[in-house]
Amino acid sequence: MSGAGRRAGVAGATLAAVALAVALAGCSAGVGSTTPTQTPTKHAITGTITVFAAASLTKTFTELGHGFEKANPGSTVSFSFGGSSDLVTQLGAGAPADVFASADQKNMGKAVGAGVVSGDPVDFATNVLAIAVPPGNPAHVTKWADLAGPGLKVVVCAPQVPCGAATATVESKTGVTLKPVSQESSVTDVLGKVSSGEADAGIVYATDVKGAGKSVGSVPFPEAKDVVNTYPIADVKQGQNVTGGAAFIAYVTGPEGRKVLGAAGFGKP
Repeated sequence: MSGAGRRAGVAGATLAAVALAVALAGCSAGVGSTTPTQTPTKHAITGTITVFAAASLTKTFTELGHGFEKANPGSTVSFSFGGSSDLVTQLGAGAPADVFASADQKNMGKAVGAGVVSGDPVDFATNVLAIAVPPGNPAHVTKWADLAGPGLKVVVCAPQVPCGAATATVESKTGVTLKPVSQESSVTDVLGKVSSGEADAGIVYATDVKGAGKSVGSVPFPEAKDVVNTYPIADVKQGQNVTGGAAFIAYVTGPEGRKVLGAAGFGKP
């Protein structure tokens, strides 16, 4: 064989050896190696995610929904806000949803007991009550005991609604029983009657008063700190967008959710 032929043969053998070494290295990296051969890609979150959430979460969850959609192009978050007890009833009757967020643990417990949600609910926020009054506080309400005064038009949530249950607890602890002119199915309905001047005062959450801006005034009362509502969130068992629902829950309970909820006045769970 000529010198050129021998050099070509050596070069070919060398290339073959390199190719074999690369192949073996690839195999060894794929078996029992802590360094993957490829970086896994993020699973895209798409489609509509239907969220049933307590009325007191309307402003914050709407903001979080926009943020989630921006972070996950192709996704849409659709909300149904209302009293937690009403939402549990709707879910139990088969209303389609992927996520349920309650304003208290009692109604989430009902959802768990009815087999409506799957997995363990995650607590993500806390809230306390406040007295909402029309701008200028025309009835001059200054403390909880004033709400039992003669002729005062007070509006509260119905007993089965979390804010109503919390109101009843404050009544029991203080010994001051209210005589409301109406009991509403959600905290937003109470706030609406106060802001429109139909009521002299209403019992809502501190976050509702803060979010309402100048449309209502606030009368804090020290007894509120003894009655704290904890908000849990969970996947709905019959949800159609399981991946999207789980991703939204992670978003709410993560740094972005904590930031938005904290700015609105919600406490940490």
